[in-house]
Amino acid sequence: MTAPTRVRLTQVYSSSPEEVFDKLAEHENLGPVLGANIKRLKDGDTERNGVGSARTVKIGPLPGFVETTVTADRPTLIEYQITQGSPLRGHWGRQELAATADGGTRLDYTIGFDAAVPGLAPVVAKILTVVIGKGLPKLCP
Repeated sequence: MTAPTRVRLTQVYSSSPEEVFDKLAEHENLGPVLGANIKRLKDGDTERNGVGSARTVKIGPLPGFVETTVTADRPTLIEYQITQGSPLRGHWGRQELAATADGGTRLDYTIGFDAAVPGLAPVVAKILTVVIGKGLPKLCP
């Protein structure tokens, strides 16, 4: 997966990778993390939050867009892509989870994208960094 603009965030939790994965995978838990209204559109092909599951993300007055899970390897990796309705191009997210020595979890979250409108991608990157950076600690202990 490639895209010219990237946002990278890291969060450490005291919860296990399984617990953090389950919180991240559940679409309805992401509203406070993303500062958005989230609505589940579709369950996954073989599991509720697995590959193929989709959600609408609506931020403020902006039109909503659809994110679809493309990888769900419990408890280490979730990947998704915007599949409909965004001014961003090539948008993807990768959430990598690793156990810490004390039984917690380190989450490395990378988002990549570009935008058709010149100058939009860096602005979106700054907003995502602030909003998601404030939201990730709310996900779980």
